[in-house]
Amino acid sequence: MPYMVTLNGLYDLSGVEVGQHFYWKIGGFQVHGQVLITSWVVIAILLGSAALAVRNPQTIPTGGQNFFEYVLEFIRDVSKTQIGEEYGPWVPFIGTMFLFIFVSNWSGALLPWKIIQLPHGELAAPTNDINTTVALALLTSVAYFYAGLSKKGLSYFGKYIQPTPILLPINILEDFTKPLSLSFRLFGNILADELVVVVLVSLVPSVVPIPVMFLGLFTSGIQALIFATLAAAYIGESMEGHH
Repeated sequence: MPYMVTLNGLYDLSGVEVGQHFYWKIGGFQVHGQVLITSWVVIAILLGSAALAVRNPQTIPTGGQNFFEYVLEFIRDVSKTQIGEEYGPWVPFIGTMFLFIFVSNWSGALLPWKIIQLPHGELAAPTNDINTTVALALLTSVAYFYAGLSKKGLSYFGKYIQPTPILLPINILEDFTKPLSLSFRLFGNILADELVVVVLVSLVPSVVPIPVMFLGLFTSGIQALIFATLAAAYIGESMEGHH
């Protein structure tokens, strides 16, 4: 009998598919509809939380206001540590990246997306799609190029020939690998976490994957922090010059 249960579990596992998508046609473009749906939910959660936080601010913060001020202070510390004294204008960008990725990651672990039926594919966390993580990484690339150019002008490109012009191809390649490493690290970790939970649910009783799900919540938060910290570090590096 246990042998049959194992076979049934393996049969269920064989039906797990990666890359099934629900497509929308918007103008002349084909987009992943499930990513937009879950992203809108995450954005609504963030906007709703922000509206509640600033609805009735108190001089001495309590409850929710105290929590949001702690989060803001945490983001400021991360930005200041990585960027330096000119971190102020970049706090909104770093904070948006961190909060969007954090809530997106947690939504994949806490919200039962898969119970919502779609014509094709299934719902999942926005960061479970490589298109989302690449878009976030490209935004980071635009941000650190803008930071360097706005501070140093065209002399910013001088970093590509430092310390010697021989390193020009390597220095250029480095700026392309930064967004790739950011996007694949985030995508790979979130996808792997959700696949592990799916595999365990297929093979063992449903109570067993619960510790793994709690571990996923922890690693999801760490991934958001890593992405935001590296984004801030890249911006700080572009403003200070090539090291």
